[in-house]
Amino acid sequence: MKYIAVILVLFVALLSGCINGSEEKELTIYTYDSFVSDWGPGPLVIPLFEEEYGVTVNVVSIGSSGDMITRAIAEKDDPQADVLIGINDLQMYRAFSSGILEEYRPSGYEQIPEYLLMDDQWRLTPFDYSFMALIYDSYAVQEPPTSFEDLKSPEWDGMLIVEDPRTSSPGLSFLLWTIAAYGDDFDSYWEDIGDSILTVAPSWSTAYYGMFIEGEAPMVISYATSPAYHLEFEGTDRYKGVIFEEGGFIQIEGAGIVNGAKHPDLAEKFIDFMLSEEFQRELALTQFMMPVNPDVELPESYMQIVETADTVLPLDRNDLGSKLEGWIERWLEAIG
Repeated sequence: MKYIAVILVLFVALLSGCINGSEEKELTIYTYDSFVSDWGPGPLVIPLFEEEYGVTVNVVSIGSSGDMITRAIAEKDDPQADVLIGINDLQMYRAFSSGILEEYRPSGYEQIPEYLLMDDQWRLTPFDYSFMALIYDSYAVQEPPTSFEDLKSPEWDGMLIVEDPRTSSPGLSFLLWTIAAYGDDFDSYWEDIGDSILTVAPSWSTAYYGMFIEGEAPMVISYATSPAYHLEFEGTDRYKGVIFEEGGFIQIEGAGIVNGAKHPDLAEKFIDFMLSEEFQRELALTQFMMPVNPDVELPESYMQIVETADTVLPLDRNDLGSKLEGWIERWLEAIG
């Protein structure tokens, strides 16, 4: 009987181990739609991770990154995701204040430039970024404005399309760029450039493709990497970028492990994987963002046309939770 009992105990232990092992073989990731689209990095990098670790990755596409944060907060008491991909530095205060992210400093973190770090507690690991820029049509504008101050000139009346900071990440980035440059006088600056602004578009796609590319105005606010798309896939250097001489402003995307994740070990491995060259090298021509790993070789289109800045204007993103509403109200008053 003792022999049978021992066998039963060993069988139960083995069965339990198999069950736990099988559970550990599936990782659930929440991300935004474009990451897993046919043209996004997801279809290229997810199979690499699955093959390397012998696991299944369940990727759940949840609209925008803001929608993803909202869902993770709603599931806080019973987390369904292990990893969140695509929380940018303009939204991270929501994730931090809600406590949905676990601290984890990944392998290879030392290679990330200090100005790209999102959080000293490592609740988010940056994986890509871009400078913001004024993008212009070089067929219509031969000598673009090179500073914020230049935009005040009557020469640019009705020639700039901007995005609404309430509904667009590039729009919010441009507003914050002006705050970083002008401090508390930012609203006066917006009053000064009012004549230069043709319209405030509700989204980046409306501003860029619906208006700028259609020729409604020769200048638009976008990412400094945008011209690389046209050079890479359309073979044209018609569209170029300017980062204002006052200093650059960066938008950064990060990924984090969900607090209470069911598969924390796999989640850590995936965050490590996101900093690897095999992951990072796929970002430039899918995300059209810069990889945070400086050792990754950039495509020729980036080397030819993408602008960067030597100076990055500082702005504490942690202030967004307490100050953003007031800044938006002042912006609305300034633009009339």
